[in-house]
Amino acid sequence: MLSSRTCSRWSGRPDTERRPFVAAVAALLARPRSPGGAGGEEVVVFAAASLADALREIAAGFEARTGHRVVPSLGGSNDLARQIRAGAPADVFVSASAERMDEVQQAGLLRAADRVDLLSNRLVVVVPAAATVLPATAEDLALVRRLAVGDPQAVPAGIYARQWLEKRGLWERLRDRVVPALDVRAALAAVESGNADAGVVYRTDAAISRRVRMAFEVPVDEASRIVYPAALLGSARGPAARAFFEHLRSPEARAVFERHGFELLAAR
Repeated sequence: MLSSRTCSRWSGRPDTERRPFVAAVAALLARPRSPGGAGGEEVVVFAAASLADALREIAAGFEARTGHRVVPSLGGSNDLARQIRAGAPADVFVSASAERMDEVQQAGLLRAADRVDLLSNRLVVVVPAAATVLPATAEDLALVRRLAVGDPQAVPAGIYARQWLEKRGLWERLRDRVVPALDVRAALAAVESGNADAGVVYRTDAAISRRVRMAFEVPVDEASRIVYPAALLGSARGPAARAFFEHLRSPEARAVFERHGFELLAAR
């Protein structure tokens, strides 16, 4: 599946070639909703890039148990929500932002009864693994030349980062040093590659990379509450979509999310 940027099936990493948003939606709309296998169905899941690794594992277990096939579209929650509002045929949406999910709900594309606050996360500051000096506080970021974050006007992780720095009175001092990224995984990649001296990402993203070091975790009382809502969309077809939506709250899925560092919010 395609989002506003193309990505490998579960990588959450951008390909080198980016396709325009309109082309991405056109490809989604043109794609037939094929069966997942012998007697199985296909479940199209739009999910925030930061969920890629946990959802890969959860989807594999669901596919093995049910015979259905999970087809991911990973990216920034803002882009995914825009695609859904434009008519992209998704079954389940897991956003890193309650506001982006609100936009989809206000467009009449999901029922409140089919929405749940699933997970939470934390912000951390990361630097390249080879860095010899680690910032220890928000004020230390004033020494950084390039700071990678998700687009601070659109991407949830970037918005959370901007709100934190605004609360600390540092945003105006740092905004010209910000390297905006398409999503949080792209911000992480900028730090991994050395194209940024530091980055603000989710704790779960920092944990998967051997090419960055966590400098410090943003205190909970300084940051906005991070919520990942999940919803079964009104465009969902077939029982497999609801089964996967419910599976996201199963003990098996919750154990996977917790192992990947997410904080659990929703239970059955």
